[in-house]
Amino acid sequence: MAASELYTKFARVWIPDPEEVWKSAELLKDYKPGDKVLLLHLEEGKDLEYRLDPKTKELPHLRNPDILVGENDLTALSYLHEPAVLHNLRVRFIDSKLIYTYCGIVLVAINPYEQLPIYGEDIINAYSGQNMGDMDPHIFAVAEEAYKQMARDERNQSIIVSGESGAGKTVSAKYAMRYFATVSGSASEANVEEKVLASNPIMESIGNAKTTRNDNSSRFGKYIEIGFDKRYRIIGANMRTYLLEKSRVVFQAEEERNYHIFYQLCASAKLPEFKMLRLGNADDFNYTQQGGSPVIEGVDDAKEMAHTRQACTLLGISESHQMGIFRILAGILHLGNVGFTSRDADSCTIPPKHEPLCIFCDLMGVDYEEMCHWLCHRKLATATETYIKPISKLQATNARDALAKHIYAKLFNWIVDNVNQALHSAVKQHSFIGVLDIYGFETFEINSFEQFCINYANEKLQQQFNMHVFKLEQEEYMKEQIPWTLIDFYDNQPCINLIESKLGILDLLDEECKMPKGTDDTWAQKLYNTHLNKCTLFEKPRLSNKAFIIQHFADKVEYQCEGFLEKNKDTVFEEQIKVLKSSKFKMLPELFQDDEKAISPTSATSSGRTPLIRTPAKPTKGRPGQMAKEHKKTVGHQFRNSLHLLMETLNATTPHYVRCIKPNDFKFPFTFDEKRAVQQLRACGVLETIRISAAGFPSRWTYQEFFSRYRVLMKQKDVLSDRKQTCKNVLEKLILDKDKYQFGKTKIFFRAGQVAYLEKLRADKLRAACIRIQKIIRGWLLRKKYLRMRKAAITVQRYVRGYQARCYAKFLRRTKAATIVQKYWRMFVVCRRYKIRRAATIVLQSYLRGFLARNRYRKILREHKAVIIQKRVRGWLARTHYKRSMHAIIYLQCCFRRMMAKRELKKLKIEARSVERYKKLHIGMENKIMQLQRKVDEQNKDYKCLVEKLTNLEGIYNSETEKLRSDLERLQLSEEEAKVATGRVLSLQEEIAKLRKDLEQTRSEKKCIEERADQYKQETEQLVSNLKEENTLLKQEKEALNHRIVEQAKEMTETMEKKLVEETKQLELDLNDERLRYQNLLNEFSRLEERYDDLKEEMTLMVHVPKPGHKRTDSTHSSNESEYTFSSEIAEMEDIPSRTEEPSEKKVPLDMSLFLKLQKRVTELEQEKQVMQDELDRKEEQVLRSKAKEEERPQIRGAELEYESLKRQELESENKKLKNELNELRKALSEKSAPEVTAPGAPAYRVLMEQLTSVSEELDVRKEEVLILRSQLVSQKEAIQPKNTMTDSTILLEDVQKMKDKGEIAQAYIGLKETNRSSALDYHELNEDGELWLVYEGLKQANRLLESQLQSQKRSHENEAEALRGEIQSLKEENNRQQQLLAQNLQLPPEARIEASLQHEITRLTNENLDLMEQLEKQDKTVRKLKKQLKVFAKKIGELEVGQMENISPGQIIDEPIRPVNIPRKEKDFQGMLEYKKEDEQKLVKNLILELKPRGVAVNLIPGLPAYILFMCVRHADYLNDDQKVRSLLTSTINSIKKVLKKRGDDFETVSFWLSNTCRFLHCLKQYSGEEGFMKHNTSRQNEHCLTNFDLAEYRQVLSDLAIQIYQQLVRVLENILQPMIVSGMLEHETIQGVSGVKPTGLRKRTSSIADEGTYTLDSILRQLNSFHSVMCQHGMDPELIKQVVKQMFYIVGAITLNNLLLRKDMCSWSKGMQIRYNVSQLEEWLRDKNLMNSGAKETLEPLIQAAQLLQVKKKTDDDAEAICSMCNALTTAQIVKVLNLYTPVNEFEERVSVSFIRTIQMRLRDRKDSPQLLMDAKHIFPVTFPFNPSSLALETIQIPASLGLGFISRV
Repeated sequence: MAASELYTKFARVWIPDPEEVWKSAELLKDYKPGDKVLLLHLEEGKDLEYRLDPKTKELPHLRNPDILVGENDLTALSYLHEPAVLHNLRVRFIDSKLIYTYCGIVLVAINPYEQLPIYGEDIINAYSGQNMGDMDPHIFAVAEEAYKQMARDERNQSIIVSGESGAGKTVSAKYAMRYFATVSGSASEANVEEKVLASNPIMESIGNAKTTRNDNSSRFGKYIEIGFDKRYRIIGANMRTYLLEKSRVVFQAEEERNYHIFYQLCASAKLPEFKMLRLGNADDFNYTQQGGSPVIEGVDDAKEMAHTRQACTLLGISESHQMGIFRILAGILHLGNVGFTSRDADSCTIPPKHEPLCIFCDLMGVDYEEMCHWLCHRKLATATETYIKPISKLQATNARDALAKHIYAKLFNWIVDNVNQALHSAVKQHSFIGVLDIYGFETFEINSFEQFCINYANEKLQQQFNMHVFKLEQEEYMKEQIPWTLIDFYDNQPCINLIESKLGILDLLDEECKMPKGTDDTWAQKLYNTHLNKCTLFEKPRLSNKAFIIQHFADKVEYQCEGFLEKNKDTVFEEQIKVLKSSKFKMLPELFQDDEKAISPTSATSSGRTPLIRTPAKPTKGRPGQMAKEHKKTVGHQFRNSLHLLMETLNATTPHYVRCIKPNDFKFPFTFDEKRAVQQLRACGVLETIRISAAGFPSRWTYQEFFSRYRVLMKQKDVLSDRKQTCKNVLEKLILDKDKYQFGKTKIFFRAGQVAYLEKLRADKLRAACIRIQKIIRGWLLRKKYLRMRKAAITVQRYVRGYQARCYAKFLRRTKAATIVQKYWRMFVVCRRYKIRRAATIVLQSYLRGFLARNRYRKILREHKAVIIQKRVRGWLARTHYKRSMHAIIYLQCCFRRMMAKRELKKLKIEARSVERYKKLHIGMENKIMQLQRKVDEQNKDYKCLVEKLTNLEGIYNSETEKLRSDLERLQLSEEEAKVATGRVLSLQEEIAKLRKDLEQTRSEKKCIEERADQYKQETEQLVSNLKEENTLLKQEKEALNHRIVEQAKEMTETMEKKLVEETKQLELDLNDERLRYQNLLNEFSRLEERYDDLKEEMTLMVHVPKPGHKRTDSTHSSNESEYTFSSEIAEMEDIPSRTEEPSEKKVPLDMSLFLKLQKRVTELEQEKQVMQDELDRKEEQVLRSKAKEEERPQIRGAELEYESLKRQELESENKKLKNELNELRKALSEKSAPEVTAPGAPAYRVLMEQLTSVSEELDVRKEEVLILRSQLVSQKEAIQPKNTMTDSTILLEDVQKMKDKGEIAQAYIGLKETNRSSALDYHELNEDGELWLVYEGLKQANRLLESQLQSQKRSHENEAEALRGEIQSLKEENNRQQQLLAQNLQLPPEARIEASLQHEITRLTNENLDLMEQLEKQDKTVRKLKKQLKVFAKKIGELEVGQMENISPGQIIDEPIRPVNIPRKEKDFQGMLEYKKEDEQKLVKNLILELKPRGVAVNLIPGLPAYILFMCVRHADYLNDDQKVRSLLTSTINSIKKVLKKRGDDFETVSFWLSNTCRFLHCLKQYSGEEGFMKHNTSRQNEHCLTNFDLAEYRQVLSDLAIQIYQQLVRVLENILQPMIVSGMLEHETIQGVSGVKPTGLRKRTSSIADEGTYTLDSILRQLNSFHSVMCQHGMDPELIKQVVKQMFYIVGAITLNNLLLRKDMCSWSKGMQIRYNVSQLEEWLRDKNLMNSGAKETLEPLIQAAQLLQVKKKTDDDAEAICSMCNALTTAQIVKVLNLYTPVNEFEERVSVSFIRTIQMRLRDRKDSPQLLMDAKHIFPVTFPFNPSSLALETIQIPASLGLGFISRV
């Protein structure tokens, strides 16, 4: 098919774009040949006319189908070109977060600038052993491929890591070395792999620096050879370095730093050991402050310094040498601060006692004056004389910097040599893998000598790369036997010749350096003259005469000639070097001992990078002149030689390529800059690989894959049985041009674009088929829908019409009924309306008439009241008129009278003025005078009378005066007294006033108090009322709170129960963790034990000293240690013999962890001692109390003892009878039948067992009858004797008192007692035969037994209650302590809180351990006590048995009819023990353990027979009380089992067989230990076989540890068997044919990686599981242990499957999810068939099930995200996101998961606290437990087959 035919409408193409480099577009119409314009539609929605180049007429690149986007291998793309590669890388990096991609043999690694969880040990384990094409691209896959090819092809390998600065080269190389160190391990005890990894921090500190592009940029190239021995384990390493950038020591650009080591020193300057260096801040030194960026964000230089020193120590660099290194580095810093002052233009000087120079000289141990002199002067030597010339300030500064660079380069070289010495191994190196971390192609605005050397090295590497790629393509074609033509690829040999050939650039540069007056300009002219216009790869810039251009394979680069000569010479002053060589500091002269560099007296400036090569082991011999000549080698010459050496090494190895890409220049995480990426892809050779692949047949399919994919394009007649021929026939029809494909031996090869054409045909065919299917399906669906709708319509019509008819009839009936109802209703309504109206009319009339009557009454009343008012008003008016008239009349009268009086007055005034008037007046006066005269006379008479009276009065007065005078005197006396009284009165008055005042104040206060009291009373009353209200509210609240408390108590109870369940689960988890940790320690101990054994054997082989006799292995040694650790109880009292060990074993270093454990154990033992002492005191008190109680109790009644003895005798006699009958039956069977009849499944055997069962049942019935009769006889004898009767009466009275609550029994008993008293001797006369008395006696005995049992249960209940109370008290105390600790912790800061909680948890666990130890000790004491009692009872029982056997007569044995069955004869007194001589112990162990083969003899044995035999031997040694024999046998057994497992540890049957027997042996030791907890599962006969003398609890622990080790070995064996099957069977094989399909072009697996293995299916896994299960069941393994093994197997299957799913993008599809779910269902079906569903195996597959469901569910909406989050609870967030990122559609009809959906998932899961680990730990082993499983097999019935060769042992 022509390529132009693919340019049809809707085809997508790539067009160039200046911003995005390439832009996607879609054709709007078909392209026809001759069209000059393409109509395109861009993705952003614009239309574009794309004009084709009229000259080339090249069409734009076609875009790959979306189904191919994101492929793991770029060469697997259908269209191979630059835009496809760029887009594929971008989609993987941005959308899928995948940083690794294959490009043929190249691994492209894009720096994510973010820490990713894809480098853990789990990832390493996942990639280990996998083929390169089977897993997703990874640096570990490349490392694994190199490691496998080294082992398979026995050829050295190289991993070449290249890229720009900041692309991640160093990190990639570091991870590759970590992979080798982890996978291969170390061949010696020196931990070489750790040393190899420890070299990284050292080299990074002295060779890495911060640049503008990278914070940890390697400023040198290095090639590390990792050496391996014949077993491919690391034995050593060697490092070569190239082109160290020395100029960085003295100069740093803006935002850059010097080498890390300088800043680490400054950050650690305050350390006491660094004070002598007199360092400070990095800003204080000229060499560290120029970049202005002394700190890297997120990096602690002080911590990095500690890591560097730790790495130096690990590599064997002593502390003195480390301090020497730091002294030299500090000296370089101080040297940079040395300043110069100019004296004139040609000379300079250093200030006297210049402090930086003084410090430099002190640190370097050189003379100050001498160094000061030669820093400012130089020596010139001529043929005859030597001159000393001063130098200028600039020259001196350059000379100082050159000296600093030279010292640093020498120190760097010295450190590399020491690292190589530390990594060197004395063992011969068998092969190596080299890791080359070298700079990539560089081009800057100004390119100088360094870039020239770097690009020259990349030209050589690119040539080697091209040749290797071409060679691989050629090998592939030859292997597939297809014709091939020479592929045209770019050969850069002309460019290399331009640089390194004769008269090349380097030759001309060296020649110019030899010229005395050579300059950069003259060298440039020579270049122009030699190469310009003669070599097409060499050009001259138009505007410069001091530069040249070289056309490299990646790009054109313009180099500036300035500085080339000086950098190529790279010289320093010889005098300065001599001063340093004369240093008193011993380490400094060592740096310059092997100085082979040119030391020219004619130049003093130097800068640039200097290559370092390995110092030859042997110095070259020659003449002094020859040595001087060699010293003049230039930098370019040295670099060319070292590069040739590197290329020779690489050409002698198989290379693997890693190309690191820097996605952006700003260090943004997961940001992709297309321009920068394309530049690097072009420079690193990735596109060249694509071009070479595209030139041939890039797409390759196997015939089966092609048939599976394109079966849809074939007709039925085209399908043949031969797949190869079928594919050929179909291709000839589909692709007519036969040049477009070739048929290989196993593959079909296609040209570029042909697979896309086939995909188009397939998609068209599928689309047409889909359309046809859709047409038929849609027609069928619509037809079904129409018929369904028609049927539904008819049904609806029928029902509707019937409904309408029924409704019409109903309507008619309702109409008639309504008419009748209306008639009566209307009549009723009219009647009711008439009545209402009539009633209303009457009411209205009554109200109206009442209203009128009331109105008339009101009118009459108003008229009557108006009359009365008128009457009153008229009277008031008349009276008012009368009063007004009277008032007026009186007023008139007064006025008139006044007028008349005035007239009279006027008349009187006139008369008074006349004489007559006076006369009239004097007539009255004379009369008055006469009257007055008479009055005077009368007064005279009265006067005389008065005088007489006065005289009389005077006499009286005199007498009275005398009297008064005496009274006066008396009164004066009284007056004086009165004055005194008056003073007193005044004072009293004052007091009274004061009291009144106080009284008033008191009254006022009283009033205030009363007011306050009233107020208080009111307030109190108010308060009381409020309190009453509050009390009511409080009561309500109290009720509510009580209700709430009840609810809370309920909730708390539920919460506590839940918490208890959770804590129980947590405790179980903790127990499992502790058990897992212990078992891991056992595993580690076993591994170290084996390693010690291997080393011991190697030492023996190396020494070649034969040792006669038995050689003790490491297992013996470890078992002896176990023996001394776990000694028996008897052995504790004996002296332990001292052991002598070899001197090499004495020099074992102290294990600190062991020391800490022993110290902790001592503390625990001290605590246990104290606890035991307290327990002993408590036990003594309990014993005293129990003795006191026993004294109070009545003695045991004789009847009960007799009853018990009778019962025991009957049981013993019955047991003897059964044994005798069994022996006779076996004897008969053995004599009269064939051997096969005696087999357990034979008919005779079944008949015999049925007879034995019936006989035993009959004997049980007879035994009960005999016991009852015996008890009755005993009671009759007791009733005959009076004493016994009285005793019985007393006992009965006690019984009545004990059962006083049972009235009926008490009354019956009293009645019987009275009867007994009245006729004690005639008890048989109670009734005819005395049955009542006998029945009563039997009931009494039964009651006594029940009572004794009740008492024992009561005592046990009380003990349990006491223990529970103690436990409750301890829990309360613990709870209080927890609350206190919680309160204290809440007051602490978060850090201290965490620490306190951890400390508390440690204390709690320690206390729990102590409690457990205390309980164990108590149990041990109880066991010992019971064993002692058991010994006494056993002796008594033995004596009784002997006596009973003597008393039994032969007639007592009942002969039963026995069929003649042949049974091997057995000794009648066989006790289940085996006796052997002590010297036969080794033979016993050899025949029973060492030489026993599970597939041979052991398969026909009773399961666990070796364990039974060993235990029976132990029983006999215990019976003999021979502790040495017990110890020796157990030790030999353990050692032999270890030896067998070491020898045949890879055989599943062997490991399973000995795991089963070890567990059975352990169960036997428990079952027959005599401990009550184990004895309750035994029969009485089995309890007789318990150990009597020794407590083997410690040996049980040893056997338990051994069983754990065997279990872990079993898991490893089955893992090794299952692992190759899991991925193929669970993921790759199509169990459901045709579902998965194959993606176009598939995975391009490397031929060298594919091993010739058979294809495993799910049936293979199921068959293997069946095999495992049948073997374990055949060996009699415990069912619980089988469940644990199955659970572990299913976990391994699920973990490995899920891990591969997470690391394989091609497996993450919808169809693969269906396949996985089907496979898991088959595994579940297998579990159901084996009845193992409750083993927990299904739960281990839950993560895999959820991952399969995740592949199948919808992944679009937020509801889908919520469903996924709730569904995938067994997967971590990282696993969910990884699966979604890897999800890849297999067909075009599926859709990818959008980035926004993945972000939604991440947002929803951000609060989930789960492990950040991506992969499941496939090596995880669940902690194993061995539940006690007692055996029902009686030891005396075990027969020893003759095939075991144990004839030397005899039964006892």
